[in-house]
Amino acid sequence: MITKNSKIYLAGHTGLVGSAIFRKLKSNGYKKIYTISHKKLDLKNQSKVYKYLNKIKPDFIFIAAAKVGGIYSNSNYKAEFIHDNLSIQLNLIQGAYQSGVKNLIFLGSSCVYPRMSKQPIKEKYLLSGNLEETNDAYAIAKIAGIKLCEALYENHNLDIVCLMPTNIYGINDNFDKFSGHVIPALIAKFLEAKKKNSRQIKLLGTGKPIREFLFSPDLARAIYITLKVNKKKLINICGNKLPIINVGSGESVSISNLSKIIAKITKYKGKIYFDRNFPDGTPKKNLNSSKIKKLGWTPFTKLKEGISIVVNKKK
Repeated sequence: MITKNSKIYLAGHTGLVGSAIFRKLKSNGYKKIYTISHKKLDLKNQSKVYKYLNKIKPDFIFIAAAKVGGIYSNSNYKAEFIHDNLSIQLNLIQGAYQSGVKNLIFLGSSCVYPRMSKQPIKEKYLLSGNLEETNDAYAIAKIAGIKLCEALYENHNLDIVCLMPTNIYGINDNFDKFSGHVIPALIAKFLEAKKKNSRQIKLLGTGKPIREFLFSPDLARAIYITLKVNKKKLINICGNKLPIINVGSGESVSISNLSKIIAKITKYKGKIYFDRNFPDGTPKKNLNSSKIKKLGWTPFTKLKEGISIVVNKKK
């Protein structure tokens, strides 16, 4: 269990999830939080990562660093997505082991599960079917990270928890219309359309896919709870296997209805149409989050409330 005197290295502290974790730890009185910018430490450089970890000797490592993006980026830059994420993960996870760090939080993604998985998706469905082609490079990298964590957990007694969050959004997101995830990309498009007084807005795909979304502070709270939980309780819930735990809101919506929600919040009154020449990605993706709920976690923020917060910060 983590204490206020624990030394914590947070990789990816400026990103959407990392910044939410940082705020959560600071608000709860944790002061020994180590962060370092990409300019000073390229996480793809193994020797430099190992040197840094051996220097600071943290008690905990949080791996929130990753190369991420929406369907456009994942589809068009597969080599970069698999190479960069494999490099970051291998350096940090193996670096934790070689520097004597026993406690590790690894953040995966709901995209690691099969494209046509049973719904809601349970952790045991991992590697039970084919992946979604538009983000398979990212998913394969994340799966490799999970399997390395599993080996170190089973063979070297590291205390590792792998969290599989659903689609995350928040105030420190990437609002690029092409490379961003669906919510920030849509917010950027609607705000721009409203500013230009556009009569219509074009969105990509059919609008039919069903997605589940979670506000980044709610994920940060889930991570915090896994750190504070008694190890016996974690073993009772996950068995003697590596803890792989889904984190979802339980609140799902079609992309079409999501666009209507964002249009209303941004006060855009033009016409919305979908360009069916672009791929949809996975048809439906909802997580079974019963394990994290057994640890005492529940999401606080409803989708409309969270999007309103993000839009007001973005304006």
